[in-house]
Amino acid sequence: MQDKAAELQIVSPQAPMAESFEDPSAAVDRLVELYDSASVFLRDHFMSAMAQGHPGVRYRAYYPEIRITTTSFAKVDSRLSFGHVTSPGCYAATVTRPRMFRHYLEQQIGLLFHNHGVKVQISISDTPMPVHFAVANFPDINVPQEGAGAFVLRDVFDVPDLETTNDDIVNGVAVSAPGDPAPLAPFTAQRVDYSLARLAHYTATDPEHFQNHVLFTNYQFYVSEFEAYAREQLADPASGYTSFVSTGNAEITAADQALPDAPRMPQMPTYHLKREGGGGITLVNIGVGPSNAKTATDHIAVLRPHAWLMVGHCAGLRNSQSLGDFVLAHAYLREDKVLDDDLPVWVPIPALAEIQIALEEAVAQETRLEGYDLKRVMRTGTVATVDNRNWELREHSGPVQRLSQSRAIALDMESATIAANGFRFRVPYGTLLCVSDKPLHGELKLPGMASDFYKTQVARHLMIGIRAMEKLREMPLERIHSRKLRSFEETAFL
Repeated sequence: MQDKAAELQIVSPQAPMAESFEDPSAAVDRLVELYDSASVFLRDHFMSAMAQGHPGVRYRAYYPEIRITTTSFAKVDSRLSFGHVTSPGCYAATVTRPRMFRHYLEQQIGLLFHNHGVKVQISISDTPMPVHFAVANFPDINVPQEGAGAFVLRDVFDVPDLETTNDDIVNGVAVSAPGDPAPLAPFTAQRVDYSLARLAHYTATDPEHFQNHVLFTNYQFYVSEFEAYAREQLADPASGYTSFVSTGNAEITAADQALPDAPRMPQMPTYHLKREGGGGITLVNIGVGPSNAKTATDHIAVLRPHAWLMVGHCAGLRNSQSLGDFVLAHAYLREDKVLDDDLPVWVPIPALAEIQIALEEAVAQETRLEGYDLKRVMRTGTVATVDNRNWELREHSGPVQRLSQSRAIALDMESATIAANGFRFRVPYGTLLCVSDKPLHGELKLPGMASDFYKTQVARHLMIGIRAMEKLREMPLERIHSRKLRSFEETAFL
């Protein structure tokens, strides 16, 4: 039988000529124009096809693209970890949602011009825009499942293609074909769109609400404390915070405003204390387990946050620890298994000095202890992350010996995953845990003990995470995004 779909004429928006820019704002304006033209084209023809049936043609629009060509081997400031290419050549990146990423794009384009003195070229790429991602810009439109319409969707429109939606660039395995440009950014437009859709699904908040500083926790108890802190900040005009966003995109701008109850809770409830320029704090309750930790960080990474921290609970492994003590991770024993294919376990995950100092100073600030006295409530060492919540029920000789040999002082199910994905995605990371049980020493997480612990320690622990983020917010980007996370050949874009 002859393939009729292959014979369909392809109809696309008129492709404008490529333009060169040295002004970052004007370059992003052009990206917005090209992106809007493509998404509106697909929206209009999609709605027409759904109403009238198979149109007899195939509709295709393309993502816009940023491209830069350099010819000089001149060395840039060696202190910089981003904002420049590693060698002469042609580099390109497809772009999605340029309005949402305007500040990021202007910053990165500006650095390219500053460091290389060449203009960027804005044009249409050769990467088709899937109709699902195009209509995501219009909340009142949904793409039905395959078979729900009067025609086969993929015969008429491009759909998401996982073959080209991957992490090859960040994993360091991407190979450009001869004559093709090298990657300019860590993610392609399709990869970003895929994650933006997943974030809305998993967190029940729009990606636009996410802030540049992300706290992860593994308990819902932290949420009420975060909301209480948010309301305190909204009551203070000098705080700089502008609004608080809860599940379902419910947003308040005043301390006494009510938040509606969510009709249903998402898999990873997420809350945003917003500040101008994305300088606020997002709290994500990822729940329990490395799979959730990987899922959350896989998708939040495309937003290019400036830091993420884990502030969860852990099992203390030393008899000298007490319930409520803090653990500042400076190394990780990775037995979570979920990232082994992307980041081999032999790759070291270093502690980042900027993050470690901010966390230690925040602990000192909240506990009013300094120097040697700080050791009374906080221990620094290796955190082991496992994929078995009931690890303590297994035969102990092998696992416990391994924990001892690694010098581990705490165990959980998320921290190493979050740190390893931070390393993989070049997002500064850190971990401050709170000891909630000591199963190797007879102190199990039982209801009575847990209730007392949560009442006394959750607020303090969360506040330490917030204080650390506030310190990091004041740090220049070139310091927090250090060279430690960059490989031999890195993308110019952060």
